Amino acid sequence: MAAMFMIFFSVFLAELGDKTQIATLLFATDSKLSPFQIFLASAGALVLSSAIAVLAGTFAKIYLQQIPLKLISGICFVLIGVWTIYSYYKG
Repeated sequence: MAAMFMIFFSVFLAELGDKTQIATLLFATDSKLSPFQIFLASAGALVLSSAIAVLAGTFAKIYLQQIPLKLISGICFVLIGVWTIYSYYKG
């Protein structure tokens, strides 16, 4: 149960203020669209993208057992962060 909470909390924090959340917020400003439909569509999209990530991770675990995937993931997150900061200051 602790692992489930950690996964939930990590993904929840990662999604706050993300482009996906901002896009959903913008869709919600359209008075022609039902908030419930927007919620269902955006939740479905997040579920599908999470399913793809889990499948990719499962296959990666099977085929890339010799490579420390947590290290690669950490390096990728750091590189994305550096790129984001660089893009911000570059303008």
